[in-house]
Amino acid sequence: MPSETPGPLLLFTFFLSTFLLYSQPISTVASPDPAFSQSSGTDYIRSSCGATLYPEICYTSLSRYASAVKQSPSRLARVAIGVSLSRTRRLAAYVSNLTRHEDFGGDHRGAAALHDCLSNMGDAVDEMSGSLKQMRKVGAAGLSAESFQFQMSNVETWMSAALTDEETCTDGFEDVADGAVKTEVCNRVEDAKKFTSNALALVNTYAAAGTP
Repeated sequence: MPSETPGPLLLFTFFLSTFLLYSQPISTVASPDPAFSQSSGTDYIRSSCGATLYPEICYTSLSRYASAVKQSPSRLARVAIGVSLSRTRRLAAYVSNLTRHEDFGGDHRGAAALHDCLSNMGDAVDEMSGSLKQMRKVGAAGLSAESFQFQMSNVETWMSAALTDEETCTDGFEDVADGAVKTEVCNRVEDAKKFTSNALALVNTYAAAGTP
């Protein structure tokens, strides 16, 4: 038995609803926050990154968080610490995996340097985690200037210690014969150090402002 052909009215209704569905303006899907300009947020981050040793790395790694940072030095410092912490955690996992499979061809100095590096990375992760936790408290309402300076001093100390731990890792490979593993580890640590250095610079800038 042949199927019935849709009537003209039914076809018209179908095409009209389809047209209306796909002709909706984009603004009805996602309404931007009129109080915040994405460009002003990224401009603020670029300007702030000028205080770091690696401004381009700073900007490219943090600009994606412009809508969260807005123009807050506190939020920018927190995000920078978080980005550095994430990178250092991945690095620690990489070094940990190497310690289980790499023996440097029986070179005890290489194996020892690798294990020491893992310990350094673990310490750096702990120090950055402590810094991030402290930064979350800094934004508390009613914080006195004295308390602000005390807490920020802790953050600066811990982030500086994390950077030192990363530097200690690469220093430990100075007496190890050159090779692919040494080069890869040192290159990755040098990369992580740039992010930690940038985060520390942004923390220092925020602390120098003297206001929570």
